[in-house]
Amino acid sequence: MNSNLREYIESLRGRRVAVIGIGVSNTPLIEKLLEGGVEVLACDKRQRADFNGLIERLEGRGLKTALGPDYLDHLEGADVIFRTPGLRPDVPQIARAVAEGAEPTSEMETFMALCPCRTIAVTGSDGKTTTTTIIAGLLKAAGYRVFVGGNIGHPLLCEVDDIRPDDIVVLELSSFQLLTMRQSPNIAVVTNVSPNHLDVHKDMEEYIAAKRNVFAWQEQGDQAVFNADNDITAAFANEARGEVTLFSRQKPLERGVYLKNGMVMHGGRPVLSAEEIRLPGLHNLENYMAAIAAVDAMVPDEMIREYARTFGGVEHRIEFVRELDGVKYYNDSIASSPTRTIAGLRSFKQKLILIAGGYDKHLDYGPIGPEITEHVKALILTGATSAKIREATVNAPGYDAEALPIHECADLKAAVDRAREIARAGDVVILSPASASFDQFKNFMERGDTFKRFVNELR
Repeated sequence: MNSNLREYIESLRGRRVAVIGIGVSNTPLIEKLLEGGVEVLACDKRQRADFNGLIERLEGRGLKTALGPDYLDHLEGADVIFRTPGLRPDVPQIARAVAEGAEPTSEMETFMALCPCRTIAVTGSDGKTTTTTIIAGLLKAAGYRVFVGGNIGHPLLCEVDDIRPDDIVVLELSSFQLLTMRQSPNIAVVTNVSPNHLDVHKDMEEYIAAKRNVFAWQEQGDQAVFNADNDITAAFANEARGEVTLFSRQKPLERGVYLKNGMVMHGGRPVLSAEEIRLPGLHNLENYMAAIAAVDAMVPDEMIREYARTFGGVEHRIEFVRELDGVKYYNDSIASSPTRTIAGLRSFKQKLILIAGGYDKHLDYGPIGPEITEHVKALILTGATSAKIREATVNAPGYDAEALPIHECADLKAAVDRAREIARAGDVVILSPASASFDQFKNFMERGDTFKRFVNELR
């Protein structure tokens, strides 16, 4: 598709467009379509009262709506369907509409087709947001005009006409966004792949296939960056059509980015000392290695070093909250899987007081048990996955009930209060749930903000 947004919207006039999900990414799209004279049906499972007047305002501009439990039962006759990322594309109502001739797409897929400049996209089970933020920050420091979108930043489709050919777009893409993607970025970065979101994906194979789409549609001249220390992403290197750059924290590479005697090397060139990275944790070292591979030849090494010395991290990712009576509190609410929590636990040199538990995504919690016994001095559980995390811990080799007490709490407020009771000067308390937030919160941001509020209210 080689046209700008105005021409694309003009091509939709006279066609019936359904937009599923009236959320952050789709609301600007709906407004733009209405402005362009397009007939739009907006579908959302929430009720009218949940939108605080937004529905009435948009209906006043001609929007038609389908709200409530049967919101997907009104797609008959749609010519184009914009799917929200969290909704599977093969739900019966969408599948039926597509079989009848509807064209399925999404805000991100349309943006990728219209974007006039170079694109860099980051995906992976862990580290996506931090790596995306580092890449964007490095490029901005080097003088590029950078647009950030996908899972972070803001929706970019409605800004596509403002993006110039010499700009750079940096995207964080989830498996849900990639599931139906048929266009890949110029530079694709996969930080790692481990079991995640298996409550939505049919199986691990589908999850991996979705991640593969970030590079599967590349062409010669494009670049793919993969983690050589992860079996799944290392195997991706044999499938990529473009130039492949590997990064490894565990072994030297003839080509690519690797760690040698505490120094991040690119090929034989020293780029950055690991000690210069302000962010704690080996996983953040890997995030920098992925970013360095992605911005090679675009950002000078000295600029990379300066950025690493000053960048303090992204909210909800081992975020320091406060110190009270010698106890430090950290918010790692982004840790919605066991692997992410394991990375957080390994970021500290001392044993921690861990608050964990949340919504069950049907993940394997077995591997987290030994990590908790090694890195945790007290475990505080709350949420739907509490029993699974407890079981993994008590069944781990070397578990000692006296050395590692386990506390069960009804909610996050009670968990914070319990942490306050048992913590002593010099301790570190961290919220790193190893689970999604949906059992008690709308998302991990709300969970992290709530945790920070509770911690800051402690006296």
